[in-house]
Amino acid sequence: MISAMDNRSYGAISKASTAGRSDFTAPELTPEQQKLLIELRRKKQELLLEIQQIKDELGEVVSEMESLDVPEENKHSNKEKQMSIGRKKFNMDPKKGIEYLVENRLLRHDPQDVAHFLYKGEGLNKTAIGDYLG
Repeated sequence: MISAMDNRSYGAISKASTAGRSDFTAPELTPEQQKLLIELRRKKQELLLEIQQIKDELGEVVSEMESLDVPEENKHSNKEKQMSIGRKKFNMDPKKGIEYLVENRLLRHDPQDVAHFLYKGEGLNKTAIGDYLG
């Protein structure tokens, strides 16, 4: 569409754009160019509106994502608390500690999972491990 304009008219549009002018006098633009300019301005307004809508939607999505992250962090800290309680129970009474961990779905009641828990041994009393295996 712009290629249909001659260089002189295009230069007038460019200068007007950079100078911040929004209106042209009739001798500067042909009727076809005036229609094109009006159409371009209309399209610009539509695009600016769409950009604003997308910004608004993006803001909503970001706030939703942030609110979803919070419960995940709470789940993680809650799981850590339960695991800590399970270790303490294990150190006092190994069988009850394992039962607690299984009931709270922090540990499956199969030999491999229990062995991994004992081997990892974070915060576990070595004597309690020996008593459990004993």
